[in-house]
Parts: sequence; structure tokens; C-alpha cells
Amino acid sequence: MEESMKDYEKELEASFRTINEGDVIQGTVIDVNEEEVTLDLKYYTQGIIKAEDMSDDPGFSVLSDVRIGDVIEATVVRMDDGQGNILLSRKDANAVLAWDVLQTYLEEKKNLTVKVSEIVNAGVVAYVEGIRGFIPCSQLDITYVEDPQPYLGKKLTVRVTTVDRDKEKLILSAKEILKEQAKEEHDHKVAMIVPGTILEGVVESLQPYGAFVDLKDGLSGLVHISQICQKRIKKPSEVLKVGDKVKVKVLNTNDGKISLSIRAASEEMEAEEIENTDMAQFSSGESIGTSLGDLFARLKF
Repeated sequence: MEESMKDYEKELEASFRTINEGDVIQGTVIDVNEEEVTLDLKYYTQGIIKAEDMSDDPGFSVLSDVRIGDVIEATVVRMDDGQGNILLSRKDANAVLAWDVLQTYLEEKKNLTVKVSEIVNAGVVAYVEGIRGFIPCSQLDITYVEDPQPYLGKKLTVRVTTVDRDKEKLILSAKEILKEQAKEEHDHKVAMIVPGTILEGVVESLQPYGAFVDLKDGLSGLVHISQICQKRIKKPSEVLKVGDKVKVKVLNTNDGKISLSIRAASEEMEAEEIENTDMAQFSSGESIGTSLGDLFARLKF
């Protein structure tokens, strides 16, 4: 009962507060239709936001994007809309409040889901908090996107990279997130490789310090020049060329990088070949017989 009285006192106090045109006030959605949104303002009258005053985003839909119970901030346009309600504009409030929210998104590096609504010169447009944002072609993917047209209507996960309230400039980027996701996927694949494993790969590039080997599935590793062969060489190109198929042994997978050795793989395969040959000779009846014969021939009775 005591809580109910406190709630009542708060509502009574709110009902006597002064509201003026130009104020930004908060209300709870109590009704939605195609033409307008009705807000409970905890005041003696309700607030009305016309559908066209909700958002500048061309993809915004009152019926799809507004739910009963949503809390909305809006600017008072007129104290009486002709029917005793307070006329409000969410777009006007956004022009003031959204930039503070966007600045917070920038500082927090928050991931946002947006929908591309327009293709423009050198990029695309998507709206965040009702503010028009620009995503350059260089920030749509990890690599530069020549033709952004296929992105129209597509949902992207982006971060805010530039917020300039004075110039009304909002820049977004999907590239940073995609690079992080690619790195996580790459590091996971690397972590699944067991050191000591013998793999087959193709030499993809030669550097003064070693050779990079393509292991497929988006992975490559470095064979240091000291691990290419048993003899000392001054440069990898003395014994390797791009496109060569090679067997490599995984030495380690530290920090998401794969360290390989052609020399170690060769030595291990040679050792296995010798062992297999010895085993084959040992298991051969002819070899055993000959050995026993030789043994008896040396014995004197």
C-alpha cells in the first residue's frame, strides 16, 4: 500500500509539471497505428507523434518498428494538436539526442546491425538512431568493394568510426568487425593443428628469410631458411620455387602463426623408410634363413 501511495504521489507530481514547446520529454507507447503513435506522458493529457515525424530512415515502419511499451523521447512541437493532445516529434528530438548516443557507440566500439537503404557515390547509406550514416566502399568488406549495388537492402554489422555533430557526419564500418571475425576463425584453425604433424603444401612465396607454404583452408606457414634443407643455403630460391609441392612438419603454432620445417619432415620420412625396410627384411623368411645359414657356416663342430 505504501508503494502504491508513493507511485500515486509521483504521478500526481508529474501531472503538475510544466511542459513547454521545444522541450524534449519522455513517454511510453500505449497505442500504434499507421498514422500515429500515442504516448503516455504521465501528464493530464497524452502525446501524439505523427508517423511522418517518427524517423528520417526510409526503411522505418511505424507498425513494424514501434511496440506498445516502448519508451520514446520526443520534442514538443505544439501543446495542443486540436484534440487536446500534445503534438510531438521524434525526429526533432533525434536531431539533438541521437548524436550523444552515437558518440557513446563510437567510444564503446559497439556492434550495430543496420540495413543498407541507398547506394551512393563511393559507398552506401544506412541509418542509426534515425541519423543518416555513410559506409564507404573501402569499409563494406575486408577488401575494397568495387560495386556496392548488391549490398542494397542487405543487413550489415557495423561500428561507428566518425561522429561529427556540427557537420552532421556519421561514418560507419563493417571492415573492422569482419577482420576480427576472420582472425578468430583463422586462430581457431591454427589451434586445431597438432605440432609434429606432417602436412603437404605448396610454396606460395619466397622471402630472403624463408618460404611461405600454402596449407589450404586459408592457412599458410613459414619455413625458416634454416629449416629448408640439411645443407646451408644463402637464399630459399637455391632449392625451392613458387608452386613446388612440399612435405612439411609442424614445429609450433604460437600466436596464431604456423612454423614449419621441410628438413624435419624429410628426416622423419627417411627414418620411417629405413625402419620399414629393416622390418621388411626381418619379416622375410628368406632373409632369416640366409642369416641362420651364415651363422652355422661360421660354427666349427
